[in-house]
Amino acid sequence: MYDLIVIGGGPAGLAAAYAAWNKGLKNIAILERDKELGGILNQCIHNGFGLHYFKEQLTGPEYASRFAEMVADTGVEVFLDTMLLQVTPEKQVHAVSKKEGYRVLEAKSIVLAMGCRERTRGAISIPGTRPAGVLTAGAAQRYVNIEGYMVGKKVVILGSGDIGLIMARRMTLEGAKVLACVEVMPYSGGLQRNIVQCLEDFNIPLYLSHTITDIRGKSRVEQVVVSEVDEQRRPIPGTEITFDCDTVLLSVGLIPENELTRDAGIEMDFRTNGALVYENRETSAPGIFACGNALHVHDLVDFVTAESMAAGEAAADYVQNGELDRENTIKVETNANIGYTVPQRFRADSNGVEFYFRVRRVFKESKIQVMCGDNVIASFKREHMAPGEMENIKIPKALLDRIDGNSITISAEEVQA
Repeated sequence: MYDLIVIGGGPAGLAAAYAAWNKGLKNIAILERDKELGGILNQCIHNGFGLHYFKEQLTGPEYASRFAEMVADTGVEVFLDTMLLQVTPEKQVHAVSKKEGYRVLEAKSIVLAMGCRERTRGAISIPGTRPAGVLTAGAAQRYVNIEGYMVGKKVVILGSGDIGLIMARRMTLEGAKVLACVEVMPYSGGLQRNIVQCLEDFNIPLYLSHTITDIRGKSRVEQVVVSEVDEQRRPIPGTEITFDCDTVLLSVGLIPENELTRDAGIEMDFRTNGALVYENRETSAPGIFACGNALHVHDLVDFVTAESMAAGEAAADYVQNGELDRENTIKVETNANIGYTVPQRFRADSNGVEFYFRVRRVFKESKIQVMCGDNVIASFKREHMAPGEMENIKIPKALLDRIDGNSITISAEEVQA
């Protein structure tokens, strides 16, 4: 029996296993379905990783290899090319691989770190024909950066998520012409630094409040039609722009990979598509923890690392000291301006809690308030907030002790000048 099984060998899984090892667990296994560790980082060859954790600029593969080396220096067992079929609430893991065959592994604790996948064309129902040349931005990134295939010469990108913005720059550097980046919302879905470095620096136009209303082509994409949309996101007739292109890249959102989590009967949060967790990232199933993009979609890998290390340490604590009290917990609610919070609940005797959340629209000068009934527990100022950038606030134990009740509300409001 393992002390800890970590499902997923990306940045989250590696950090969780490393932290648990350093906390004293010695019988740890990482199960990864790919042929190497590192997850999505292996195809993210641009820099910008590691600024918070390593205090230097690294590329994705460099960041992944540093963690893989750190884990290799411990006694953590790594099983690659291993597919997980089922996780049970009793902490049994059903795995299959070419080398080991079908196995049922038992663990005292489990960390779910499966990452996320991209939303596809089918999920957003774009009208038009079904020619070759319509890809998700992540698939194109793998073709270009790892396989060495050029996916197209004239490109239109739908969505302004970070992967789409980075691929706009990547395709331009490889000699393609990126004609437009088209976003249905009135604001961008990516980090501000990516808007500047990937679009503005290369003079790629960003069409806000626009979407693709038709894809034309027989065997390959030949044209796309882009239309402006109204406030209800319905196309406005007469605003059509036609682009001659051979490739459409989709960057229309990421979905946490949680089939195993649902099958285990773990309570889910429909807002994040991830598990409901406590402040130590423990799910509704005792001894099963979740972290990284399987829990909620992050912008920066450094935040994934920090969260996953906390989950790994909490798993070690669970194995060494037993289950924490679940009776005296406080629920976290939000006002209409905040999309979700992680954690969604926390123990009243917690030693300070850090909350991660995203706002639903762009805010200028604003304040974040943590309320318990009519009492303001804490207040924070922000000059700018956007849905594409994750926010976090830290509430120390001294302020948590002021909570009188079993729920708090986190709200965001614009400050009127």
